[in-house]
Amino acid sequence: MRRHQLIILAAIVVAASAAALYVIRTSSVHGWDQRPDALAKLQPVAKPAILPAAAFFDDRGNRLSLAGFRGRHVLLNLWATWCAPCVRELPALAHLQGALPGLTIVAVNEGRETAADTTRFLKAHGADALHVYLDPDHAFLEALGVQGLPLSVLIDTRGMERARASGPAEWDDPEAVTWLREVTAPADNRHAP
Repeated sequence: MRRHQLIILAAIVVAASAAALYVIRTSSVHGWDQRPDALAKLQPVAKPAILPAAAFFDDRGNRLSLAGFRGRHVLLNLWATWCAPCVRELPALAHLQGALPGLTIVAVNEGRETAADTTRFLKAHGADALHVYLDPDHAFLEALGVQGLPLSVLIDTRGMERARASGPAEWDDPEAVTWLREVTAPADNRHAP
């Protein structure tokens, strides 16, 4: 009788293990390393850290810093009107902002345009859903050691850089939106870290 109980117990353990593996394999896993192809340029950083301080301005001339966005997930995007890949990427960022209100898009114009010029430019290029942010002194370019534009940085709620993309990405691709929704969800709603 004892042998019969051991066989039953072993069968239960095997069945429970198989069920657990099935649940793990079929659950949604959207960690930093499982980016969709549309976000292939978005590379996770080895050691998340707070970005260097850099001052920038809103459309009213108010001086801002990324510290003011702490508590929110932020996608910092550095762009310029003379940068063709940046301009092509702006509508996708505007669509992403509409699709993911929990992700704050901080698209900072690195050119010399005024707030009014930048507002007109964004509207003319289908990106007027984005707020106007300016960095006329190129503080971000210097602080981040940027070599080219566009540059995008995904920042978590603690202000830590989690991933960086040099060059344009397809931010509004449906798989990209799904992945970004997952990685920026509150930790208790997330399927995977």
